[in-house]
Amino acid sequence: MDTGTAPPTMSGTDSDIDWLRLIRSRRVGPATFHRLLAEHGSATAALLALPEIAARSGMADYRTCPEGVAAAELAAGRRAGAVLIRCDDARYPDRLREIDGAPPVLWVRGDPAWLSRDGMAVIGARNASSLGLRMARGMAAGLGEGGLNVVAGLARGIDTAAHDAALPTGTVAVMAGGVDVIYPPENASLAARIAESGALISEQPPGTEPQARHFPTRNRIVSGITRGVVVIEAACRSGTLITAKNALDQHRDVMAVPGHPMDARASGCNALIRDGATLVRSAADVIDALGALPLRQPPAPPKPPAAPRRSHRDAGGPVQLEGRIMSRLGPSPTDENDLIRDLGVSAATASAAILALELEGRVQRLAGGRLAIA
Repeated sequence: MDTGTAPPTMSGTDSDIDWLRLIRSRRVGPATFHRLLAEHGSATAALLALPEIAARSGMADYRTCPEGVAAAELAAGRRAGAVLIRCDDARYPDRLREIDGAPPVLWVRGDPAWLSRDGMAVIGARNASSLGLRMARGMAAGLGEGGLNVVAGLARGIDTAAHDAALPTGTVAVMAGGVDVIYPPENASLAARIAESGALISEQPPGTEPQARHFPTRNRIVSGITRGVVVIEAACRSGTLITAKNALDQHRDVMAVPGHPMDARASGCNALIRDGATLVRSAADVIDALGALPLRQPPAPPKPPAAPRRSHRDAGGPVQLEGRIMSRLGPSPTDENDLIRDLGVSAATASAAILALELEGRVQRLAGGRLAIA
């Protein structure tokens, strides 16, 4: 059940119980949650209206999430040492609040102040090479020393190396399951240290075992909470590139470390760079690309984040541009350079839109720099 997408609406009068009951009710996702709040003014009122809305949609005997289930979630969060932060809470990160379908709630283990600090995601392959892991450590350490909070998903490989290197300066791990369910299990010790010198966050209830469907939704938080993403080793069809696409959609900076053309683990990074992502070789390159940074040392209170930089999808509107691209393509191959000239936009802007369509499986690349509808 989805009533559309709307910006998060603030409602300070609701109890945490009603807030959780609404987002945990059947077929209520983040977009529906925000629309219901906008239409009914509060979670309490939305809960009262939900059965009738569901009946009009053809769902008979619809039941909202029971109060006991929400109360049990709050109790589980307390046992895990986690704090519930709603999107109407001043501690909720402003950058994340901006995105479509922002999580209505976050469970946080650690200091919530880390969520509002300027950050960059450092992400990449789980089966990373030794050189990739070395790059991730150096990148994360340099970004932390430069005043940036390092964000990743606590996955094996690049994520783990980045979190570990950023511990002295602070790091945020975005979990696919509950904040008390560490995946992979071998990162339990690392997660405990992150909770002490950074934060573990999740939109899932405590105790939730991560499932395949949780990882793509987790990825939108990784990019949404940051100024941008740095990709270090990624195959052409990987979850890392889904995060990069999320970053483009959210108007975040996308940067990538180039790799050897013969290494499949570098193919995604090389494709991103080919299609307009910023090539970076070190933390210094990332900081130069971002421009002046408002340094935020851990002891200081969080400052308001700077306005997001325009990404290469801003010009002309990404949806409109993607529609123009699709209208010019067919089953027969079209030369990419001819297409870009026909669009009348910069190569970087067109390439970013083409990449997005490619990641969505709507466009395929053919030999000789040609494109066709997939």
